[in-house]
Amino acid sequence: MKLMTMLGLAITMFLFATSAEAFEAASGVDQFFGQMNGILASVLFFDVMPGEGNMPFIVGWLVVGAVYLTFRFGFINLRMMGHAFQVIRGKYQSADDKGEVSPFQALSAALSATVGLGNIAGVAIAVSIGGPGATFWMIVAGFFGMTAKFTEVTLAQTYREFRPDGRVMGGAMEYLSKGFAEKGMAGIGKSLAILFAVLCVGASLGGGNAFQVSQALGAVQNEVTFFKEYPWVFGVFMAGAVGLVIIGGIKRIAHAAEAIVPTMVFIYLSACLWIVISHAVDVPAALTLIVTEAFAPTAVAGGMIGVLVQGFKRAAFSSEAGIGSAAIAHSAASVKYPVRQGFVALYEPFIDTVIICTMTALVIILTGVWNAPEHHALVEASKGAALTAVAFGSVISWFPVILSVSVVLFAYSTMISWSYYGERCWTYVFGERFSMTYRIIFLMFVVLASLISAGNILDFSDLLLLSMAFPNFLALYLLQDKVASALKEYMARLKSGEMDREIA
Repeated sequence: MKLMTMLGLAITMFLFATSAEAFEAASGVDQFFGQMNGILASVLFFDVMPGEGNMPFIVGWLVVGAVYLTFRFGFINLRMMGHAFQVIRGKYQSADDKGEVSPFQALSAALSATVGLGNIAGVAIAVSIGGPGATFWMIVAGFFGMTAKFTEVTLAQTYREFRPDGRVMGGAMEYLSKGFAEKGMAGIGKSLAILFAVLCVGASLGGGNAFQVSQALGAVQNEVTFFKEYPWVFGVFMAGAVGLVIIGGIKRIAHAAEAIVPTMVFIYLSACLWIVISHAVDVPAALTLIVTEAFAPTAVAGGMIGVLVQGFKRAAFSSEAGIGSAAIAHSAASVKYPVRQGFVALYEPFIDTVIICTMTALVIILTGVWNAPEHHALVEASKGAALTAVAFGSVISWFPVILSVSVVLFAYSTMISWSYYGERCWTYVFGERFSMTYRIIFLMFVVLASLISAGNILDFSDLLLLSMAFPNFLALYLLQDKVASALKEYMARLKSGEMDREIA
């Protein structure tokens, strides 16, 4: 049955890509992205600090929320990293665990969504626009974002639901509807849950799909000129590869992510380390530049506020902390205590933003491509992956080939996980029997993305993704006491040795 489904999808993708109407549709979609950018920006992204730079409300919403939660839970992002590592290793597995995947598989699935082209393309764009100082604020955002991730994942585990077919329905949709109902606000909670689901579906097709394909294509075209003339072939190829995995649901996605994520991170970080080591004498100056320009920027980015916003926007788009998306994947993890998977989630922003984004930024800064006049066209066109490829190529001529492989892996892994996020939200709104409809739409967008521009996709996906933080953080604020109570109980059991006796 699955083989016939994949064959039908393959034929559909081919006919869709090769038709003249597809290109016309692509132009219409591109215009749609541009129009929606203006509408969403004016409604949700008004400037809360006029005259001081462009500080969108939603960015401030994420910053304040993440900082507050970090203090609220006593810097849990530092205190429990060691324990979280033990959970990832499988030390605390028990017969009472319930879920579809292991804690590590859930982390891998979530990481496969966050460790994507935001780490390559997004960081390059942020540094080019905001200057090296944006890197500092990315790291700060990643650090505080760890607690936001802990909070939303704990809530996702607390309020998840097991459907009759055994599949888990969890995430912001569930803790918005159920959590608000507990507070006597069932109607508001249900409305916010549907709003979140709709935004997530849109973000999955934009940032989790079209942006990934567009940026990957831009990097691959430099190495494989065939795709410059026939970009739709790349789209069909990616659609087929994604379809092979997402048809099997979260279990197949988790198994694929478990294999892909460590490999792609190792390949990419190894190349970055080579570049950093080859510029070792310049590293101290680069680090000094990152810190000084964070507070006294010389780049034309709207002053310090502009640099801060660039850093926090990129960190939010990359780690998705406070957005609520990764909570959908973590809700499927097989654990006894919701807080336990929350600890595992602490590693997500740490790996994604503090480590990988910082390494990308160092490569961009050390090679000097971030402010080179000859590369301004790439920045203006939002071709961040191509700009990073230039940085790699400036060190060793064949390094862009490694980057191209990394870009495709990053894009692929992001797409398979975001398809699950979108499919769960689509199912929440329309029901389980329509899940295949969403998957077909998702695959069509893969092909469509190879024919439309990157600039509007980047802006539109930023808006949708960040918009998810509004309903999500309302829930984190309202339900923080629920997390605090669960954390207090868990810590008491851990200190008493009860946790160790459960696995003895």
